[in-house]
Amino acid sequence: MLASATVRVMSPEEIAARAGGEVPFLRGPASGAFAERQMRLRQLAAGHPMADFLGFIAEVARAQQARLAAFPPVPVPDAAALERAGASGRPALSAVDWPRDPAWRDAARALAADLAGSAPAPARAVLARLAEAGDDWLEAQADCLLTGVMRGLDLATAPLVAAALQVYWTHLVSEVQRLHGGGATQAFGRPDDPTGCPCCGSGPTASVTRSQGGALGQRYLHCALCGTEWHLPRAKCSHCQSTRAIAYHSLDAAGSDEDGSARAAQATIQAESCEDCGHYLKIVHTDRDPFVDPVADDLATVTLDLLVSEQGLRRHGVNLMLLYGEPDPDGAPPPGGS
Repeated sequence: MLASATVRVMSPEEIAARAGGEVPFLRGPASGAFAERQMRLRQLAAGHPMADFLGFIAEVARAQQARLAAFPPVPVPDAAALERAGASGRPALSAVDWPRDPAWRDAARALAADLAGSAPAPARAVLARLAEAGDDWLEAQADCLLTGVMRGLDLATAPLVAAALQVYWTHLVSEVQRLHGGGATQAFGRPDDPTGCPCCGSGPTASVTRSQGGALGQRYLHCALCGTEWHLPRAKCSHCQSTRAIAYHSLDAAGSDEDGSARAAQATIQAESCEDCGHYLKIVHTDRDPFVDPVADDLATVTLDLLVSEQGLRRHGVNLMLLYGEPDPDGAPPPGGS
């Protein structure tokens, strides 16, 4: 069942004052992010109704970590390009406009080969299809995923194509940070759209609260593509920026006699909704469980999505490991073709 609560969230000014004005705007992707996700997925899979799916995505995360560690050198923006992007309020590594290096396609095929041995039987045919897909088809699938166009998207292979794109963009952001020094805050500017990733412009999968020094419980949006996290005060809706009516929803045990609203306000995984725009985005709290992962915990709480959607709320953000929609018959690639 669904428990809901309306919680007073401090104003942006109160949040800044409490944090002492020292809240980092950006948190770049960690070098071991996929390995940490793999461990969290395995933890969540134990006894879960979706154990097989979560276990397979854990294997995908393991393979992603291996691909990230072995990713070859690829072009990244130079200092002048970063400065131009920052001055214009655009992400320097735009998911839509950045010219993709062919290395991401090699990563996709390597992921398919890596997973073939451990994948469940129903997934092996999908992996074989991905391994044999032509360059043009892979690029067309990437275009669909990165622009949000479902027509022509092969939903069966989409999470694996997305996994390779995640590795590629995580590598790009990490390389920019390494080459230009000072971390992501100095390398990337603040975009005009505060709901999009400052590095690649993609939307969030979920948000996560993090504490650092005196800055307690700061909300960051977690990029669905490159894994970068950027700060957005909790007083604002992550979709429309409204500060008027924010509510929190969480899963609750059926038939519980206790106060569901109190538990909803303190739940580790919540759906944060906005009355003004009718959208929601999940939020995970590291102060309540230090091992939460925005992607993994989002996948493990699909029931929360279903219950919240029954309230008429629409999801803001995407998890590239679990896409919804009608399969497109034009999406399946011809073996070895384009």
